[in-house]
Amino acid sequence: MTTLARYDIQPHHRLDQTQVDRYMDEGYLICPERVFADEKFERLKSHFEAKLAVLPEGERPEAMDVPHFTDPALFEWLFADEVLDLIEPIIGPDIALFASHFICKPKGDGRKVPWHEDSFYWKGMLDPMEVVTVWLAIDPSTEENGCMFVKPKTHRKAHKGFSHYEPVDETRNVFTTEIVDPDRKPYEEVPVILEPNHASLHDGRLMHGSAANTSNIRRCGYTMRYINSGCVLDAETRELHHIYLARGKDRGNQAQNYGDPTVAYHDLMKLRRQRGRRGH
Repeated sequence: MTTLARYDIQPHHRLDQTQVDRYMDEGYLICPERVFADEKFERLKSHFEAKLAVLPEGERPEAMDVPHFTDPALFEWLFADEVLDLIEPIIGPDIALFASHFICKPKGDGRKVPWHEDSFYWKGMLDPMEVVTVWLAIDPSTEENGCMFVKPKTHRKAHKGFSHYEPVDETRNVFTTEIVDPDRKPYEEVPVILEPNHASLHDGRLMHGSAANTSNIRRCGYTMRYINSGCVLDAETRELHHIYLARGKDRGNQAQNYGDPTVAYHDLMKLRRQRGRRGH
């Protein structure tokens, strides 16, 4: 069962207690309203389009991981009250940014995202394993163009975010492994259909995945991942990964390890590539 604490709903929060309870029980929630004002969202979309246009040759658009490490402009949205007010009623007022990722499936040949738990790829990186992802739709996200599917309540199952995995074809999938079929079969699959500037939230231990995009419509989302600042990163992770204090106070006595949102960490990204470090 999830161990996230319960926090009192405050006037600035964007979720009510019923929605928080649903998230805790189901492991995900589709947010009921637009995340940003139209102009602010359009600036984010334009910023993404500019990044996509200069993507290095051979690099897949599904793999635009931790772009904020070298692009401080993204903190306008990552630290925005509109986002933090969505997750504060779930993880509390002391919030750190754990990661972000543009996952863009081009029309026609967008790769499948195998069934997985985010926590599987973060095993050993932080304790406790309590991450809330805001999945913000840049494009429409539908069954036709490969929207995310979730398996409700699987964040509370026996494996607790660490199921058994098997290899898959890396030329057709975003990741190289997938949860083995018997582990995922007993659970229903629910599509997360979103309009641009709408979002879903999901627990890092929840089973989810998405089909290949063979349609003529691109599907892009920006995942923004947050933890309570009391979560502690292991020593190896601190060498190759920065978290950022987004709101409130440090609760993990690791202030010296927070990244500076005004700095572009190109050397860190170079080191990550050398070590073969892929985030999610």
